Amino acid sequence: MKNVRPLLLSAAAAATVAALLGCASPPAPPSMMYRLPISPPVNTGPVHVPSGWTWQLQGPVRLPDYLDRDALLLPQGNAGLRPLPGHRWAEPLHEAVPRILRQDLSTLLGADRVWMQPIPAGVTITRQVRVELLALEAAPDRRSVRLRARWTIVDPRGQAAPAVEQADIAVASAGPEPEQLVEAHRLALWRLAERVAGVPAS
Repeated sequence: MKNVRPLLLSAAAAATVAALLGCASPPAPPSMMYRLPISPPVNTGPVHVPSGWTWQLQGPVRLPDYLDRDALLLPQGNAGLRPLPGHRWAEPLHEAVPRILRQDLSTLLGADRVWMQPIPAGVTITRQVRVELLALEAAPDRRSVRLRARWTIVDPRGQAAPAVEQADIAVASAGPEPEQLVEAHRLALWRLAERVAGVPAS
């Protein structure tokens, strides 16, 4: 029985230490989730007059591997990237970007002029476009977002030569906050749709 009291004291001391450690390390707050709105951003200017072609957006839209994750990334140094703690995409960009690009092209060219597979019966495709994102990231100072892309336009009837186009798009962010950076990402995708549709660069 002589060892009972020390054992009880040791247990009480361990419980006290655990409680103090718990107080010193509060649980991390839940991550804030962000989505790219499907609607075009405001103040986008006049809608382009439809070209008369019927487009097929061929998928998937290719993205760099570093974008295939849910973290919001910021550049660090010459080649580094770091996740923004506590801020994440609500869905993978490889799913969001093709849907948004199709929606934006439909807004610019006409809802009945842009299709993805499967093509409805009776629709004749006169232009096929395949898009690849080369970069989509915020600037280190969080004041702008840069998008670089390459796309190929093909006439499936063979009446025009294939065309390969590229764009390097930078849009200003309203501020450095994550939500403002997400809005700048969305505007950059709209500008890409304008380039693909043939709207002159502003």
